[in-house]
Amino acid sequence: MTRPLIVIAAALFLTSSDAALTAAVTFVDVTAKAGLTFVHNNGVTGKKYMPETLGSGGLFFDADGDGWQDVLLINSTKFAGETGRSTTSALFRNRGDGTFANVTTGSGLDVEMYAFGGSAADYDNDGRVDIYITTLNGGRLFHNNGGGKFSDVTKAAGVPASNWTTAAMWFDYDKDRFVDLLVGRYVDWAAARDLRCTLDGKSKTYCTPESYSGLPLALYRNRGNGTFEDVSTKAGLAEHIVMSAGKPYTLPRPARALGLAALDYDADGLMDFFVANDLLPNNLYRNNGNGTFTDVAMKAGVAVTEAGVARSGMGVDAADYDGSGRPSVIVGNFSTEMMAVYRNEGRGLFIDDSPAAGVARPTLLSLTFGCFFFDYDLDGRPDIFAANGHVQDDVQRVLPKISYRQPPHLFRNAGQGKFVQAIGTVGPALARPVVARGAAYADIDNDGDQDLLITTNGGPAYLYRNEGANANNVLRVKTIGTTSNRDGLGARVEVQLPGGARSWQIVKTGSSYLSQSELTLTFGLGAATEVAVLTVTWPSGKSENIGAIKANQFVTLREGAGASETTPIRKR
Repeated sequence: MTRPLIVIAAALFLTSSDAALTAAVTFVDVTAKAGLTFVHNNGVTGKKYMPETLGSGGLFFDADGDGWQDVLLINSTKFAGETGRSTTSALFRNRGDGTFANVTTGSGLDVEMYAFGGSAADYDNDGRVDIYITTLNGGRLFHNNGGGKFSDVTKAAGVPASNWTTAAMWFDYDKDRFVDLLVGRYVDWAAARDLRCTLDGKSKTYCTPESYSGLPLALYRNRGNGTFEDVSTKAGLAEHIVMSAGKPYTLPRPARALGLAALDYDADGLMDFFVANDLLPNNLYRNNGNGTFTDVAMKAGVAVTEAGVARSGMGVDAADYDGSGRPSVIVGNFSTEMMAVYRNEGRGLFIDDSPAAGVARPTLLSLTFGCFFFDYDLDGRPDIFAANGHVQDDVQRVLPKISYRQPPHLFRNAGQGKFVQAIGTVGPALARPVVARGAAYADIDNDGDQDLLITTNGGPAYLYRNEGANANNVLRVKTIGTTSNRDGLGARVEVQLPGGARSWQIVKTGSSYLSQSELTLTFGLGAATEVAVLTVTWPSGKSENIGAIKANQFVTLREGAGASETTPIRKR
């Protein structure tokens, strides 16, 4: 069902005074206190195998349905035939008291595999969140059986996605009430076909992705009976037709996908998606509504730079950061390439506004992996977080100004489409240089503000608690679909304040790099003490006007029943 774009003046974007709404925020490292003991194993051999450089991600999701966000830290292991440590991913249950318990053993997730990332959603609408994990040798689907137990149902479900899989994303592209699975794949690499690459003509170093052929995306349509159909070719993602000498030819459609983001960029009510590719043009796939997708990235202006050059896209996210009513896109890129801020101009066009937005210069020397929009200070404007770290451990030998370990970026949304660097204002812990890869956010202590998870390559994961943001007011919204998919993936939730200011978000998986943030939506309200109108448009097309709700509440929206549960948020 087509709906018109809702154009909102930037001046009304949930704010009237920056000074009144900017909270004093500190991110405190609570990793040790929380018991999140974990070290990523990249299986490093000294042979400079390419997969060693890219792992891995982390996921926030409520594994046991107790209302607290749990953490899954994705791990790799030793390479086949090589000596080294055997390791598995780690599942940490949130105890609700600021600590986490490692419940991996006996969970069914304690499986050794060279893994990279994953995505979590309730694919069979049974009320429990399932997990898809990407690996060097395909993907693995784990069904949540309840009681902290998971079963590997990859073969039975029919979702192997062979070869090197990276990002994954659940979304209901055909609106049949069952979420479908999109899997990004990287390059055709194997240890037996590893190439020798050098920076100085002598020592072996990690090869660039251009050394290997890219692999197409994989799309699996959920049949609704626990099995999936591979529709990659049918949907237009694995192959495309080109004309030569007046004749049509079918060619493979390679990608080097490292980031996937769901968005409805043209506001037609159908979920589209963005693919951040490594040294190949990015993709923006428009959902045609008939089971097929069309790549409109080149026409939309998001495929390559203005000079026609493909960048090294990694992390990606989409949100309405400028109050236009349209979702814009950020993409994390390689050092010297700068982060892309693609502002959605409407009419299917985007402009890379990174220099004008104040993001280009600070990210010039950074290599950004995980990145996303989130409202870290709850002032009602989406801010930007970027997790950085290089892939070459000896990069400074060749490029002295670029470091292997890099601090993250935190850009505060100052309004009018502008961002200011804020990493120096939130305490020293978050500014620590690390070899970051994945990043995600969630309210781990249910106090209303958004906390951070950062994973590193060959090192520990870090958990940062947000202190101070909830001095501002907030509304947290969870969606439960009935006619739509149970998670409400694709639901569009909008809040309107008493003065008329509006903000909206969609419920989605994907985004960032190999990671997933919580599905619950957080609306920063600044000084506003209530929401005048809360509206949700479900994937089924049904719209519900919930009416007024007081600030500092956790609201559960159940399709057809409105606000089925409202709980006060206990600020700490």
